[in-house]
Amino acid sequence: MKINYRPEIDGLRAIAVGVVILYHAEITIFGNETFKGGFIGVDIFFVISGYLITSIIFKELITTGSFSFKYFYERRIRRILPVLIFVMLASLPFAWMYLLPNNFIDFSKSILYSLGFSSNFYFWHSGEQYGAESGLLKPFLHTWSLSVEEQYYIFFPVLLIFIFKYFKQALPIILFISLITSLLIADWGSKNYTSATFYFVHSRMWELLAGSLLAYYEITLGQKSKYQKLNRIFPSIGLFLILHSVFFFNDKMFHPSFYTLSPIVGVCLIIWFSSKDEIVTKILSTKLFVGIGLISYSLYLWHYPVFAFARIVEITEGSLLKKILLGIIILILSIISYFLIERPSRNKNNKFKIIISLIIISISFLAIYNASIISKNGYKNRFYYSKTYELGRLSYLKENINFEINYNYDDYDYRKNALIVGNSHADDILEILSKTILKDKIYFNLISPKKGTDRFKRTARWEFQLNHFYKFLEEKKSIISEYDNEFLSHFKKQYENSDLIILSSRYFEEDLKVLDRLIKILKDDDKKIIIFDNALEQTIRVRLNRLDYYIYKNNKFPEKDILKKIEKNMFLDLKNKDEVNQRVKLIAKKNEVLLIERKKIFCNLDKKSCPSITNDGYKIYWDYSHITAKGAEFFARIIEKDKKFLKYLSSALKIPLN
Repeated sequence: MKINYRPEIDGLRAIAVGVVILYHAEITIFGNETFKGGFIGVDIFFVISGYLITSIIFKELITTGSFSFKYFYERRIRRILPVLIFVMLASLPFAWMYLLPNNFIDFSKSILYSLGFSSNFYFWHSGEQYGAESGLLKPFLHTWSLSVEEQYYIFFPVLLIFIFKYFKQALPIILFISLITSLLIADWGSKNYTSATFYFVHSRMWELLAGSLLAYYEITLGQKSKYQKLNRIFPSIGLFLILHSVFFFNDKMFHPSFYTLSPIVGVCLIIWFSSKDEIVTKILSTKLFVGIGLISYSLYLWHYPVFAFARIVEITEGSLLKKILLGIIILILSIISYFLIERPSRNKNNKFKIIISLIIISISFLAIYNASIISKNGYKNRFYYSKTYELGRLSYLKENINFEINYNYDDYDYRKNALIVGNSHADDILEILSKTILKDKIYFNLISPKKGTDRFKRTARWEFQLNHFYKFLEEKKSIISEYDNEFLSHFKKQYENSDLIILSSRYFEEDLKVLDRLIKILKDDDKKIIIFDNALEQTIRVRLNRLDYYIYKNNKFPEKDILKKIEKNMFLDLKNKDEVNQRVKLIAKKNEVLLIERKKIFCNLDKKSCPSITNDGYKIYWDYSHITAKGAEFFARIIEKDKKFLKYLSSALKIPLN
């Protein structure tokens, strides 16, 4: 039974890849991001994939009574790997030129995991939030969706054929129950385990199964919808649901979840009710849409690394015209790879033995090359490097990870206990205070969720946001969905034994909304309180500090006059925090709580500059905001001179500081 070609499916592919590209291009009109829901293009792809894969399997089963796994996976390999490998190889020179050591290592790991059909696990494990600015600089973040599909291709045919053979009559019921189960898991998981739900196949399976059910009923019934009136109406409704999602969804919503039903239903309506005489089908079947649909896989593969490298070198920053030109480049690259790589690879006249041999050679090269990048620590000597100042953040991040806290209360019973609460910027305050003379009088501590994985051990200390702290105290719950019982039990013990609470954060709106009520709860519990205002953040898009950025662009350390200019520009960045800091200041004043202004520690107010290196030439910031161990020592000496701070501690905690 031959699979009938449906041009409108390619048209749907064109919409899917188009909205994804527009979303990642961050197109803004009149200051608003127009295609903020464009990420749903990936969900459209999942439905289409489920529909086509199931159609292939069922039609082979019905025609021959059997199914060739060898032929099926040969087609998948021909379709997926050659152009993916080609894009990876083409990206290597740009990665060598532009990626700093830590980013280069991350780049190499993402390639290796992608070749192993598991990059979704890697990006989840590394704590990468899809849509976050840091993710926009990772050239192969988009391969997570390929890994989801590839994992589905591995286990779904086996399960489908098993059910078809032994439980044929129950097949549609099993598919439907599986869809509903996956959807319920996705909706629950999006609220409780956001990252895992986004990246993993179990919460995406319902989208693929939606396409599978369409294929099953189309084949078993021998047709799609036969109701002409519905055929004229529902494709337009489906297109409306898709476009509504593109323009009105955003990456702050729970996704995938019940909300995602809207575009998924829209795609299903078009697939099931499309007909030759219907307007949406005609539009999707035009040469333009079909042409884009045919090269959609190449477009999807090329767009993300091209945008990522463009952001790193700031080619398109703030320019719509440059983004359009970049889009044209992506289109040209996709056409080239489609005709030179995709079509020849999929052509049955080209022997599979030759294609698989080239694939094995290419994968071997990529594996060896990227493994060497990881083992050589990203070849850090490609950029400026000295014993006191290293460009990038790799060694400094390791230094931060290795900063350990002793949780044994018995060893500190002669000290007062200060519990520091917040995100990664609370971690900075912890490191500073732990290097002052205060450590002999006060036990400074900040604890973290421990979930048994390297990812949480690595980033855990900055997971507890202030709004979560408020939730923990206000609702008196032993369980907060973002954290496990072990962490919350430990946190409760730390809180009960604390004499002083220090709040330190890069404040989000959710934190500011509850800050006043949080302070009141702490006062009711008879806690002494200190608040640090908003974290300093240098406005460099590539997420480097300004000094790093200069060295990155010029491959040399700046002269003194340029260094002074850099540090004055850092001071100007403080204006970006004025609104938030005023809100924090008013709340602190209202509640008569000591407020520590970070700029008085991290900057020289007389010279209107913020130092970026210590007096002996060591790096202070290891990224756009966070400090190094040497930076902590540098600021510790400044803290020790703050008479107001020391006097408050002495009085509040009733300890001599002489």
